[in-house]
Amino acid sequence: MLEKFFDFSRNILKVRCSSYERYFIRTTALTHQMSVIVGQRGVGKTTTLVQLLLKKASGDRFSSEILYVQADHFIMAGASLYEIAEAFQLLGGKWLAIDEIHKYPNWSMELKSIYDTFPHLQLFISGSSALAIHEGSHDLSRRALRYTMHGLSFREYLEMTHHIPLSAYSLETICKDHLKIADSILHVLGSLSKKVIPEFIDYLKSGFYPFFLELPDPILYSMTLEQNFHAIIESDLLAIHPHLTGNSIKKIKQLLQFIAGAVPFTPNWSHIGELLEVGDTRTVKLYFSYLESAHLVRGVGSASAKLAKLETPEKIYLDNTNQLFALSSASPEKGTLRETFFLSMLRCNHKITLPAKGDFLVDQKLTFEIGGKNKNWEQLKGVENSFLACDEIETGWGNKIPLWLFGFLY
Repeated sequence: MLEKFFDFSRNILKVRCSSYERYFIRTTALTHQMSVIVGQRGVGKTTTLVQLLLKKASGDRFSSEILYVQADHFIMAGASLYEIAEAFQLLGGKWLAIDEIHKYPNWSMELKSIYDTFPHLQLFISGSSALAIHEGSHDLSRRALRYTMHGLSFREYLEMTHHIPLSAYSLETICKDHLKIADSILHVLGSLSKKVIPEFIDYLKSGFYPFFLELPDPILYSMTLEQNFHAIIESDLLAIHPHLTGNSIKKIKQLLQFIAGAVPFTPNWSHIGELLEVGDTRTVKLYFSYLESAHLVRGVGSASAKLAKLETPEKIYLDNTNQLFALSSASPEKGTLRETFFLSMLRCNHKITLPAKGDFLVDQKLTFEIGGKNKNWEQLKGVENSFLACDEIETGWGNKIPLWLFGFLY
């Protein structure tokens, strides 16, 4: 039964293997019996699964102890994940990776059965960022650990582009030692005759997704990214929320396009509903929640304790700067680019809210104002633990930190 699956697996392990390891592989110890890795299309989940399996098999893609399965592939016709797992473990299989799990019918039921029946089989699962492991027909929240994989940081982009090792730093370390850290990074880039600001500009346009290496033309890159947005809404969201209709899909796309042309903004759901010709504001909010769960948009709430529990975000952004270029007909506004970048880098390990003064409050203790090289302290007067994150500068001074340096948080 498994011959065709082993053949397919070994081919994928060969063609999708990459020598570069994302931050996720380097920093995440996947020791639990079932680990579910979710993330937006194109961030490298399949490559990560391949690397995880090859690590377990010491690089031997022919090992019978590892198996990669693509849940939505045509070879799955007539077979079930449970049957594959059963046959695999009988042959001595130890590590099973299942890709695109959200495309498989009854995925939660079969994963629960595999988990409960074969306790010595370790599972690596990948799915859309919109996948909620507690919302399937069988709740997996007590059996699986869910991890979110983000797009490339600026640090990773530089490593992949120039084949150089660069360290990641905590936010506390960057705030404290940004002068020394920036100097060391500039020295490495200088040895390659590279300047950090042009590199940063390129990253903002087309460096968040690892497939930028395959598509060096920014136009083709943006076209591919736009096609991914359609696939996320038409395929991934529909697989997770099968009740969605053709009209619903159309409205969700229109909502994404509206957000792309207006970010950042404070949402007026009634007004947005009128523009989309959706009468119920609850439906508009639901569509927004779908886009947010798919990592296409991001809402930021107020730091005020009174507003902390409200569902409505105070401000809405796109998920990352590459999306701004792919979805906007005109060049994105600089302020929007800067704020979107800051959010996309810090959301990985930090909680971000909107303070009374400044642009962002991080972890309820650090206030940041985002701007260009001439940004001053006017908006942060009297605010303790405050910092400027400034674009168009290579190095900073005091509590003024180069914006690009926040791309070294992971």
